[in-house]
Amino acid sequence: MSATDDHLLNWSPEAVVFDCDGTLMDSERHWQEARSLAFREHGLQPPPGFAEQALGLHYEDCGRLMAQSVHKPELIEDLTAALLDHFLALVTEEPVTMPGAARLVRLLSGRLPLAVASNCPRVVVEGSLERAGLSAHFRYIVVPDPGDRVRPKPHPDVYAVAARLCGVPPHRALAVEDSLTGVEAARRAGLRVLGVGPQPPGDGATGADLWIPALDAPELLAWAQAPDGPRGRQEPG
Repeated sequence: MSATDDHLLNWSPEAVVFDCDGTLMDSERHWQEARSLAFREHGLQPPPGFAEQALGLHYEDCGRLMAQSVHKPELIEDLTAALLDHFLALVTEEPVTMPGAARLVRLLSGRLPLAVASNCPRVVVEGSLERAGLSAHFRYIVVPDPGDRVRPKPHPDVYAVAARLCGVPPHRALAVEDSLTGVEAARRAGLRVLGVGPQPPGDGATGADLWIPALDAPELLAWAQAPDGPRGRQEPG
C-alpha cells in the first residue's frame, strides 16, 4: 500500500456519500441488459465499446449517447424511454447488493452521517435500497433534479448537495464511487474519493485517492470498525 493509500485509511471523515449503481447495488448489469433490449427493439446494435462509454452516465445522457452512437438522433426520446422502462423492470425483479456493501454501510451507520448521491431516478435508488434493507441507514438521497438545479454527474452538484445536507464541508466528506464519471463529480465537489472495483485505465483514475477491489476488502472493513476509524461529529444530545 502506498503512502497516499495509507493516509486515506488513516483519515476520519465526518460523512460518507455513496454512489448507488455499481457501488452499493449490483445494477450495472441491469443497465447493460436494458441498453441491449432498447437497442434491439429498435432494430439496432450497440457499437463496440459502448458499455464503457455509458458507464456512470445519467440515463437521459445515456439515451442521447445511444441515439448518437448509431447516428439516429431522431430516436433520442424513444431510446431513453425504452432504456428506463427495461431497467426498472429488471432491477425490480432482481435487486442485488455489491459484495461487502451491506456490511460496510451497517458498520458506518450511526457513527457518522451517510448519504447517497446517484445519477439514477429517485424511485430506482429508494426502491433498491429499501429492498436491500439499507434505506434506514441513509439520512439523505440526492439525485439530479432540474427544478432544484441539481445537475447529473460528472457535474459536482449531487455530491456538493449531499455534503451540505450532511452538515459537513466537502473536504471533510468521503465519496465512494465505481466510475470515472462519479469520481470526477466528487472531486469537483471537493470530496475525497475512494474508488471501488477494477481500476479503470487512463488518467481519470488518478482522481481517486485510493482504489480497492471491492467493499469487502479487509483493509476497508478494518478501517470502518476500528475504534479510531471514521467517527464523524457527535450529535448534540
